[in-house]
Amino acid sequence: MIDVQNQHDLRNVEIQKVGVKNIRYPITVLDKANGVQHTVANVNMYVSLPHHFKGTHMSRFIEILNTFKGDITIKNFSNILQEMEKTLKAKSAHLEIEFPYFIEKQAPVTQATGLMEYICRLCGSSNEGAADDFYIGIDVPVTTVCPCSKEISDQGAHNQRGTVTVNVRFKKFIWIEDIIQLVEASSSCDVYSILKRPDEKYVTEKAYEHPMFVEDVVREVAKKLAADPNITSFSVESENFESIHNHSAYAYVEK
Repeated sequence: MIDVQNQHDLRNVEIQKVGVKNIRYPITVLDKANGVQHTVANVNMYVSLPHHFKGTHMSRFIEILNTFKGDITIKNFSNILQEMEKTLKAKSAHLEIEFPYFIEKQAPVTQATGLMEYICRLCGSSNEGAADDFYIGIDVPVTTVCPCSKEISDQGAHNQRGTVTVNVRFKKFIWIEDIIQLVEASSSCDVYSILKRPDEKYVTEKAYEHPMFVEDVVREVAKKLAADPNITSFSVESENFESIHNHSAYAYVEK
């Protein structure tokens, strides 16, 4: 049968990324408390395409994914990228894996247990002649209380839920749980999946005693990440979904 993808293209335009997006795929992730955790990921896979090829072979991305079935891990990322380059005859390859990660978390007073969901990403790229690039991304929900609102109000202060997104590059293996804990400790208070009345009292009062702007949150997280010799680079962004405004508050730091 005629292989149209391999036919010559005369427009002389190289494509930096071509491939498949939003593949739903089961993966296994290392879990600090339980050893491993099974979850379902959204996977994006791309390679570069030389100007003289009409197209890439989309089915081969899925074949590569199936080759590494059950072994799609941080340690195997470089191997998967190399296989993408080799199989698709590309100079560069890119792999993005986003998945929900669940941690069993106890309420602060009653110890009621529930599962907290965190959205995580494993992202890597390889380019011919250069070292592979890899980072972990995590979205962490937090609570913040507005310092200005607390300062000017005779009673109470407005608070809101926010999301802190951290992307980190590192030298040695790093636990998802450790990054999450670092972020939660840098906010006014954690977010929990289940709270009884004594817990609600605790988190409300704790947040009130630790008011923080989005600027405070990103600075606190950045300060802790910068102090970790295992972290080589990072970015931190915080978005508060304001409770009294029709907009979000936002801050971003990278190093």
